[in-house]
Amino acid sequence: MSVFASLVEHLADLLHPLFGATAAAAAIVLFTALVRLLVHPLSRAAARGQKARTALQPRIAELRRKHARNPEKLQRAVLELHTEEKVSPLSGLLPSLCQMPAFFLLYHLFSSSSIGGEDNALLDHRLFAAPLGDRWTDALTGGGVFGAAGVVYLALFAVVAAVATFNFVRAKRVPLPLPPAGAGTGTGTGDVVPGLGTISKVMPFMSFFTLVTVAVVPLAAALYVVTSTTWSACERAVLYR
Repeated sequence: MSVFASLVEHLADLLHPLFGATAAAAAIVLFTALVRLLVHPLSRAAARGQKARTALQPRIAELRRKHARNPEKLQRAVLELHTEEKVSPLSGLLPSLCQMPAFFLLYHLFSSSSIGGEDNALLDHRLFAAPLGDRWTDALTGGGVFGAAGVVYLALFAVVAAVATFNFVRAKRVPLPLPPAGAGTGTGTGDVVPGLGTISKVMPFMSFFTLVTVAVVPLAAALYVVTSTTWSACERAVLYR
């Protein structure tokens, strides 16, 4: 973790002439952007996979009609179709999974009072009036909702709410392709990937859960989440147009 701390500190030093006291916060935003650039090829592959799955829907519908009385055979036929067309039902989850280590590194980095036996100097950095190692509860006890630190969180909540609303409206307008009927319900009526049907239904609401994440994690990790979700919204608007 000390190596990661040094990376953040070096980025903050580079950005200090431009951002002054908020250089560490800017470094986290830049770090997030670099992570998203690295993951972007997976996001493009996920977009291609979703378009391919959408194109397969007529053939899957035909398989449903053909094997309506045999759920097990329907499951095998759909999986074989995905394999034949080299389409993975779970490819859309890879970009999110690959980002999790970076998020948890930031979380632990700004939750630790010491690194390598020395005081964690990164905890002294702030985003305006809000320390990067504090949480929303600290802002509430320190000055209240409309205190100096509280206003920083209100701004982040506003950004997350705007991005979540954009994602929700777009997901309703361009829904994700659904798996065969019964997927993930445990009903035995054609499960292809257990839980995929539930995921498809929940996905439009996932961005709103980010509000809870921003409220409970250290501000540095919240900045990562806000930057990443905003990037995702813009990326999806371009890749899935």
